[in-house]
Amino acid sequence: MTDPYVWDLEEVDETRVAVVGGKGAHLGGLSRIEGIRVPDGFCVTTDAFRRAMAEVRSLDDRLDELSRLDPDDREAIRMLSAHMRRMIEEIAVPGDVTVAITRALGRFGEQGAYAVRSSATAEDLPTASFAGQQDTYLNVLGPTAVLQHISRCWASMFTERAVVYRQRNGIDHRTVDMAVVVQRMVFPDASGILFTADPVTGNRKVATVDAGFGLGEALVSGLVNPDVFTVRDGEVVARTIAAKERAVHALPAGGTREVAVDVRQRERPALTDEQAVRLVGLGRRIEAHFGCPQDIEWCLVDDGFRIVQSRPITTLFPLPVLANGDSENHVYVSVGHQQMMTDAMKPLGFSMWQLTAMVPMLEAGGRLFVDVTRRLVSPASRDGLLDVLGKGDPLVRDALETVLGQGGFVPSIADVAPGGPPSTGGPAPIETDPAVVTELIERSRTSIAALERDIRAKEGPALFGFLLEAFEEHKRVLGDPLSMQAIMAGMDATWWLNDKLWQWLGEKNAADTLTLSAPDNITSEMGLALLDVADVIRPLPEVLAFLRDVEHLEDATFLDELAKTAGGGEARDAIEAYLDRYGMRCVGEIDITRPRWRERPTTLVPVILDNVRSFGPGAAGRRFEEGRRKALQKEQDVLSRLRTLPDGDRKADETRRMIDRVRTFIGYREYPKYGIVSRYFVYKQALLAEAERLVRENVLPEKEDAYYLTFQELHEAVRSNRVDEQLIQRRKEAFRSYRALTPPRVLTSDGEALTGAYRRDDVPAGALAGLPVSAGTVEGRARVVLDMAEADLEAGDILVTVFTDPSWSPLFVGIAGLVTEVGGLMTHGAVIAREYGLPAVVGVDRATRLIRDGQRIRVHGTDGYVELLP
Repeated sequence: MTDPYVWDLEEVDETRVAVVGGKGAHLGGLSRIEGIRVPDGFCVTTDAFRRAMAEVRSLDDRLDELSRLDPDDREAIRMLSAHMRRMIEEIAVPGDVTVAITRALGRFGEQGAYAVRSSATAEDLPTASFAGQQDTYLNVLGPTAVLQHISRCWASMFTERAVVYRQRNGIDHRTVDMAVVVQRMVFPDASGILFTADPVTGNRKVATVDAGFGLGEALVSGLVNPDVFTVRDGEVVARTIAAKERAVHALPAGGTREVAVDVRQRERPALTDEQAVRLVGLGRRIEAHFGCPQDIEWCLVDDGFRIVQSRPITTLFPLPVLANGDSENHVYVSVGHQQMMTDAMKPLGFSMWQLTAMVPMLEAGGRLFVDVTRRLVSPASRDGLLDVLGKGDPLVRDALETVLGQGGFVPSIADVAPGGPPSTGGPAPIETDPAVVTELIERSRTSIAALERDIRAKEGPALFGFLLEAFEEHKRVLGDPLSMQAIMAGMDATWWLNDKLWQWLGEKNAADTLTLSAPDNITSEMGLALLDVADVIRPLPEVLAFLRDVEHLEDATFLDELAKTAGGGEARDAIEAYLDRYGMRCVGEIDITRPRWRERPTTLVPVILDNVRSFGPGAAGRRFEEGRRKALQKEQDVLSRLRTLPDGDRKADETRRMIDRVRTFIGYREYPKYGIVSRYFVYKQALLAEAERLVRENVLPEKEDAYYLTFQELHEAVRSNRVDEQLIQRRKEAFRSYRALTPPRVLTSDGEALTGAYRRDDVPAGALAGLPVSAGTVEGRARVVLDMAEADLEAGDILVTVFTDPSWSPLFVGIAGLVTEVGGLMTHGAVIAREYGLPAVVGVDRATRLIRDGQRIRVHGTDGYVELLP
């Protein structure tokens, strides 16, 4: 029978994480791969850790105290974690554990040299690497020293960095145990790290080898710059040989020390090309065994490699799953960057979007992508795709052009010869008639009313059949040719005005002013309507006092409790009316699992209070009228200037027709999204009713667990009354890891993640380049906001965030400018910024990290850059 406290590595595989921790489990798995040599050793199990922790008095109290600390309170964490480490190190290793460890040392050589490594149960996992979070000790000599360093490894559970890492990753300290790996020490000629995928670009076909002399601690600690070998398809394609002045060597009496490398050896490669290629071959075996790219620590001894650690590379963006046997090259474009929602989505969310989208979409990392490879192989369709995507987001175009510039990745085929089927092109033009928009809005309302009526009687498996039919109606409405014509009419007129007025008058982005207060813009109306709600609440002091205590408000009872205050009935009616029209909206609204304003009405309270503070009565009407007046003045100015030009009457007449066209149709650009989200809320209410039934029947622990199932899986759960709880748990862990990833604009099937770059020489030094989407220049205080519910904005502030979808529009009425990391000329944030006359620059890479909250900035919305002011 296996000893409960000590397991040999040969007894372990990757299924034993709970017993020997992530590092130990991986080492055991590694030792089973043909051709992979792992130093002999054993694992001190988590049972031994728990046995030892039972001897530590007051540990539970300290854990309670630790869990209450804010992860940003580094000083408090530092002091408490240091105290906990001392408590653990001061206890003696329990006698029965000591006996088991001493017996194991006897088998491997009691007086030998050992590496003693921490192995937590939450490290080296696909979703949390914990790299460097716990301690490793090298060249430990003799049983007494080994026991002492095992205690130190146990104590390293509570290093400051490990504690903060767990808290930031939402990992409960009590759910993590510590095992320890004890291995025969290897004294290498060279050592280093192998990444089986390029850790910078994400390319899975490129491996990189970092190598130095002596022990690997010299590289890990940053003591020396390594030699770097880049290997692809069995050959070294690039190498950088560093001057390696220092190395770490073992001492005869135990421990290690830094030594100077002989001057004659410093620029000698630590590996030959043949050795680097052979090492990558071993890495590919390890990668195949574990099923994902690996970060591998290796040692070279007498021309043979020893593997001393392997962990998943958790920073790589996942790839879409392709059909079996598909080895073709593929290029994917991010859907989230088009929809202004780059956050990770839960499975029910992305599967619903896939089922209701107009084109096939693939999931990777909780995000959706469209495969554009077929469009890129043909020069004609390629040019059209690059033009459309480039108008929306130049960074997407640049990323695609980067892929196309990699000779051979995307093959090029000849276009269809003349005489083939003619291209249908875009939608046919339509007359400039406001009745078209009125008809389209009425069609959408009628369709949604029918959905609300017909879904009421549907439940159980029959509901899912009904929804599949409803999704076809959803796509029919979304793909209505007249709707597409109206959208394109507004966009084409915008581009025409910007191009022609720049050409004729030198006016940049003239359409930005000409479209102010355009009619039928449901999203801008939503922001102004919340100003009307503020007008109702402003004169009600008890209601204001109630709302200012927002931290104590519960969504389920909020409106009822509000009605109990003096004037609260009137306030509740105003908020209810707003929610009736806009309550289906929320941040990240393309994900059906996100809580809607109707479900979480307190989200609106801070914005309402900001409106009360920053505006006077009647502000909504005044702002709309002011925008309409500015647009009219701009029209008169432009037309009068055009008439002074050669052929000016013709130019002025064409421009006037285009202004009429853009004002007729540009507001409708926002309505289809409103229709989608309105339908989504109907779907969601019906699906949650099924989830609640599954909870009542003890199939699901909580109704929100249904969000971690795809639509098809939820259908099966409702049909069978069974759910795989382990699947849900795995999905939760995966979602947590996906949230930490930044999705690329373009992703290839090789794993290369591209965000694109601006190729511009008109941006001042030190300024941040972006896409100009709403004209004007404004200077003010930057407010970096990552969660709309936590926005604390004052008049004159400039909102800096990752993305804005329509739900952010109520914030736009009170700010002076906008900067986002994601967006394009016709995405929602840009449209509403123009509607409200806010200077705006979008697509600013890493804006929320490069701009400090509270810093003064200047936004150049006409020229597309942001200055950081002293």
